[in-house]
Amino acid sequence: MKKVHFFLIIAVSLFLSACSFLGEVNDSIDYVNQATDHINKLNNFAEDAPQLIEQAANDLEIQKELETQLVTLKQDIENFININNVPSVAKEVHQELVIKNELLLGEINEVLQNGHLALDKLESSQIFTTVNEVTNLLNRIENLGQ
Repeated sequence: MKKVHFFLIIAVSLFLSACSFLGEVNDSIDYVNQATDHINKLNNFAEDAPQLIEQAANDLEIQKELETQLVTLKQDIENFININNVPSVAKEVHQELVIKNELLLGEINEVLQNGHLALDKLESSQIFTTVNEVTNLLNRIENLGQ
């Protein structure tokens, strides 16, 4: 009877370990998807914005669209910074992303004065350089999922 209990305890322990491991893998995949989605949003903005900036100088509607995109991007950045369920394998790269996103948030706040876009400040900002630096972390993030 003691042998049965012993094997049962071993089996339950192995099962719980496997569940824990699978949970960590699922958390890692979820994080990779969240981070990749976030970086893609930043990258899409960086690709579209230069043309919009050029057009916004002469078109108030496009300036408003650009302002809306920046406000939305700001909210996305704040949401990403506040992610709580970062798996242990991603903690280091997440911390780097948080630092870059906080820098980006500060840059966006500088070009959105009183909630309105300061187009001249956007043109001379470091936003696009910072987005590029964040995008460079994408390979490291994608490797977490493997």
